[in-house]
Amino acid sequence: MEDDGPPGADNVVNEFSTYEAFLDSQITQTDLYYLEDEELARQLVELGYRGSGEVLRREEFQARKEAAEASRLSKRSQKKTLAHTGKEVSSSAFLTALAEREEANRSGKMTTIIFIRDRNPNGQEISGYIDYAHRLKTEDFDPYFSGRKRLLPRQTDLSFYNWETQTSTSNNTPNYQVIADNATGLLFKNKRDRKILNVDPKVYSRGHSTYPLLHFRANS
Repeated sequence: MEDDGPPGADNVVNEFSTYEAFLDSQITQTDLYYLEDEELARQLVELGYRGSGEVLRREEFQARKEAAEASRLSKRSQKKTLAHTGKEVSSSAFLTALAEREEANRSGKMTTIIFIRDRNPNGQEISGYIDYAHRLKTEDFDPYFSGRKRLLPRQTDLSFYNWETQTSTSNNTPNYQVIADNATGLLFKNKRDRKILNVDPKVYSRGHSTYPLLHFRANS
């Protein structure tokens, strides 16, 4: 097993703002009395000759300090980017499902495909498949989770169909490749592991796919 550093090192970098402060914490009044030089006392602590705690070199302290700061900023940034935070979504099963999957889709742990069949602002029935992870990265979802806007498929999504005008489009995304000319129907290939997702509800319900598929049909 690799050595992750001295025990309690993470606590050390969180407790002390500078390496000098860390060194000073291990210098006793007796050390200063005999050495009569604070800088020399610090050097002896750094070399492991003096001091009452674990030896932690300057480079390691700085590296751990930067890692701790990066982790803190990452957690704070992640909390800020979750659009559903603070929103009341429990009254909508669809929004609840989106909220439950938001963090995983933003972080890349999951790439959910959403099927939506609804009516556009012109009253036309439309349907399509949406790459949720891709949409999260390219669009502000605050209006959706706030209930000010409905999530609808677009002609730029994985697939789109307007039942009145019979307009049909399909597009690859950073996560999926569309396989439209297939005898079994529409398929999507995950670009990360190359596995195929069959979005036929009958196939999916039999457990033939391991990818998350979210269906939503609005009341017509």
